[in-house]
Amino acid sequence: MVESKFVIRGGIPLRGRVRVGGAKNSVLKLMAASLLTPEECVIHNAPRIADVEIMSEVLRHLGAGVEREGDSLRIRAGDFAFREAPYHLVRRMRASIVVLGPLVARWGEASVAIPGGCNIGSRKIDMHLKGLAEMGAEITTEHGYVRARATKLKAANILLDFPSVGATENLVMAAVGAEGTTRIENAAREPEIQDLISFLVSMGAHIEGSGTPVVEVTGPTPLHGVEHTAVGDRIEAGTLAVAAAVTGGDVVIEGADPLHLGMPLEKLRDAGVVAENADGGIRVKGEGDYRSVDLATLPYPGFPTDLQPQMMVLLSLAEGISVVTENVFESRFMFVDELNRMGCDISIEGHHAIVKGVGRLSGAEVSAPDLRAGAALVLAGLAAEGETHVLDIHHVDRGYERLEEKLSALGADIRREEAD
Repeated sequence: MVESKFVIRGGIPLRGRVRVGGAKNSVLKLMAASLLTPEECVIHNAPRIADVEIMSEVLRHLGAGVEREGDSLRIRAGDFAFREAPYHLVRRMRASIVVLGPLVARWGEASVAIPGGCNIGSRKIDMHLKGLAEMGAEITTEHGYVRARATKLKAANILLDFPSVGATENLVMAAVGAEGTTRIENAAREPEIQDLISFLVSMGAHIEGSGTPVVEVTGPTPLHGVEHTAVGDRIEAGTLAVAAAVTGGDVVIEGADPLHLGMPLEKLRDAGVVAENADGGIRVKGEGDYRSVDLATLPYPGFPTDLQPQMMVLLSLAEGISVVTENVFESRFMFVDELNRMGCDISIEGHHAIVKGVGRLSGAEVSAPDLRAGAALVLAGLAAEGETHVLDIHHVDRGYERLEEKLSALGADIRREEAD
């Protein structure tokens, strides 16, 4: 594989309109949920990103047919499937673990490699496995694989230690095949989970409590194929919003629901950015004189951890000192050294980042350690004086479709080149 890099010449305000794609963190789970029925499911607004391609490979390996038509995916799991998701695929994307619940619910067994993915902490799957065990699955781990077997899943009252997105999704999909009413307490409430539940209900599932901390699933019910349009990607929208702010631009972001970005938009306003609802999306204007803001990442509706690195770029351009507290993932500050190479003044104390505003950044050669950190380095390059080279952008391609093309259409000087 030929590695690419982004070459960015900064200092150009972004202007115009841009449309976000379907939510990565929704589409991947909708694809997994398609395993629950032998009938065809059609998912519209599916972005062309690396993670969607990897999940397509996982489903094909399991025996499902996956075809792309424009921005739509056609998935048919049929009546036969392998029950094992192999390491060479799962290691490339940890979201692959969400096939575990659907496989056990429909076929009574599954074997999934213990996942790899983004390098931002351990992100253990204990809650997934504990919940499945409470529903009657026999769980074993051997040779790097999680194996789950259940002649018949049964309803359970499950209390999650933490509102884990992945555990909530896996257990909701498994509960669709369990006998009785399963109650999941301290469930995650992200818009992408609400989108998954909407998809499952359209298939024929009985689920109550979407968007609340308590979700109840009554099963089993026969599920049928559906057509569904995924929600817009709030993380892509938030990334583009910060891009407009750090360049002093004026951008309308279409296809994004402002209600899904309540806390990020509030923090942008606190920093002095103009962020307002616009016809079909959100308008963001950067006016240059920014104030320091403290923020802490928390599960939805709190500030999303996936926008923390991008926000750090804006706070580096603000006057004063900001404190950013990371409560969701350990090791999420691995990119800080790269930002400091560009002139930022950020120090780490435990799970706090102390961001001293420096007012200006300078272009440098930097490397993306993970998906969202890569996006943050691109934003820093857009704001910096001179030329920035962002290496290892395969991480960015996992979650952003044609990012350089969208930014170029807004006036940015950014291009993709083969890395040395």
